[in-house]
Amino acid sequence: MLIRRFSSHPDESGFAVIVLAAGASTRLGRPKALLKLPDGGTLLDQALRQARLLSRDVRVVTGAWYPLIRFRCHLQPSVWLPCEQWAQGLSASLATGIESLGPQVKGTFVLVADQPLLDPEALRAMGQAARQVPGQPMAADYGGRAGVPAYLPRWLWPEVMVLEGDRGAGRLLTEVGATLVPVEGIHDDVDTPSDWRRIRARFSQTNRTARQYRR
Repeated sequence: MLIRRFSSHPDESGFAVIVLAAGASTRLGRPKALLKLPDGGTLLDQALRQARLLSRDVRVVTGAWYPLIRFRCHLQPSVWLPCEQWAQGLSASLATGIESLGPQVKGTFVLVADQPLLDPEALRAMGQAARQVPGQPMAADYGGRAGVPAYLPRWLWPEVMVLEGDRGAGRLLTEVGATLVPVEGIHDDVDTPSDWRRIRARFSQTNRTARQYRR
């Protein structure tokens, strides 16, 4: 199944975005969410811009550095969701995000806070496709494996809720036959100081990235 580019205006009701930003950033040595990009915003500000291409209902799951990141980010999500069990890994953060969603939500997108170079057109296409087929899981294509960004329809949530440890929903999405979507920028994530220097330089060289998210 291929994602098509739908021309209709996206339906804003019934869809949410969960941004995972609860980790301790141990390899980086400081909160990655607060790293400053050349445009003056933080890494989490950029994740919020990405999320708003998918829905206006944006929920940020926080943990190790909360409430510091809440007060130092320029943009604000719809909801801040502190995760008390953040140290247990991605599964706890996903559960916190899903537990916050009301009965009207058909599905949720999942982003992480450290992929600032994601192609905005690919995100828009994923958002449109989810609204056309809201029961179909979707995920970025990591060489045949599913990963973030991803879309989790409501019927899949019970299986996501029972995941354990530092495990996201990638394997589960692969097992259930999620549509795999090419998304440029998924491999440009920030884990170490050298990652950050490289990605910051690329962001600075491609100023168009920031403009695309503000369209």
